[in-house]
Amino acid sequence: MAAQWARVRGRLQSEVGEVEYRTWLRQMTLVGLDGDEITIRLPTRFMRDWVRTHYLDRLTALWQAENRAVRRVELLRAGGGTRVDGQPPEAPQADDRDQAAPPEPPASIRAGAPAAVAAGPAGAAGNDRGEPRPEPAALDGRFTFDSFVVGKPNEFAYACARRVAEQPASQGFNPLFLYGGVGLGKTHLMHAIAWELTDPNRGAGTRTGRPASVAYMSAERFMYRFIAAIRSQSTMEFKEELRSVDVLMIDDLQFLIGKDATQEEFFHTFNALVDAGKQIVVSADKSPSDLSGLEDRVRTRLGCGMVADLHATTFELRISILEAKAARAGVPVPQKVNEFLAHKITSNVRELEGALNRLIAHANLFGRTITLETTQEVLHDILKAHDRRVTIEEIQRRVAEHYNIRLTDMSSARRARAVARPRQVAMYLAKQLTSRSLPEIGRKFGNRDHTTVMHAVARVTELMARDAAFAEDVELLRRMLES
Repeated sequence: MAAQWARVRGRLQSEVGEVEYRTWLRQMTLVGLDGDEITIRLPTRFMRDWVRTHYLDRLTALWQAENRAVRRVELLRAGGGTRVDGQPPEAPQADDRDQAAPPEPPASIRAGAPAAVAAGPAGAAGNDRGEPRPEPAALDGRFTFDSFVVGKPNEFAYACARRVAEQPASQGFNPLFLYGGVGLGKTHLMHAIAWELTDPNRGAGTRTGRPASVAYMSAERFMYRFIAAIRSQSTMEFKEELRSVDVLMIDDLQFLIGKDATQEEFFHTFNALVDAGKQIVVSADKSPSDLSGLEDRVRTRLGCGMVADLHATTFELRISILEAKAARAGVPVPQKVNEFLAHKITSNVRELEGALNRLIAHANLFGRTITLETTQEVLHDILKAHDRRVTIEEIQRRVAEHYNIRLTDMSSARRARAVARPRQVAMYLAKQLTSRSLPEIGRKFGNRDHTTVMHAVARVTELMARDAAFAEDVELLRRMLES
């Protein structure tokens, strides 16, 4: 059995690659074979769920190829049991039941108390000498793992953040460096980690079995506190305070570029915490290697752990974010409005959420239903900032995507209604949204005559007057494209 397991692991490692294997699969432990079921154990609930979602089918196929008796693979969280390699069982964990929802964060943080240094029961209010800590920044109660919408652009960063929240200072994840553009979720994930680690109901933040003490601050605040400590001749107290925490979290590290003395203090604090087995979490707008202006020794240390980027959002992720936010607000938002906003506001999730907030506030204050018309009216300034000149090529591409046809169909000779009607809509929109002449538009659609374009415009206008659903479809496309 041990030899079969070694071969399964080897094949899996060669398929997924060294980095992915080390991150998610190396900690799998084989419990044994019971009838036709193989049981495999993972150290945490999160890792078990991740492997179950992403690798279970492949694991099952590899085992079935190795041992014909195997029909199923069961994944468990670490607990009791006997290992096939003869090693003693791992220490029992909390129960293995999935929770329907995470428990609420600590009451002191929920009430809005300062929480950049959120300690466990033994010292939340001051240091070892009973002196009060400097007032820190508060965590945002909206930024939890539960409220973070996961999609392709951010799923790896989310998974890394969850791993750190469950197992701080674990090998390969210290430091955790999150980077990405403005409004993509870096700060949200950092707050979520802090909430998870300081939640007394979880009770596993540190090796001591108590909630972790977490110091969270922006790089700018780190610098100002360091300057204040120099001015008040209390640098030793500043050093001791930060180096006594279980987790140090610094947001927007790029702010330290050009601040040599502050960089040096951060470097020494970083080293002291890592050497003591404490967790570091850092965010920036660029990867460590691209942060020119940081000292080489700082960039090198930041890149030695887990580096995870958050990519620009996709259309599908923006739709999911809007739907989740509208659901939490309890306000019905039509799917057409969500699609319109997701197409128009593409660069920044904060701006996207801000636009929806304005719509919801307007609907609540004036008792008006949210529609495409009210959306354009209420958000005219935001939408104007995102306006751009529309080209015929862009119209063709957007219409083809909307009607699920090939882009080449726009200029092909096909006359099937499923192709001809979208082509007519694209011609209509080209006439409405561009300054091109009818002959120019016709040439863009497979060198068609200008009379063909005239017929398409007239036909679409007629259908819009008769068919409300069709008119709404065309209007949605126009609003998404118009400049």
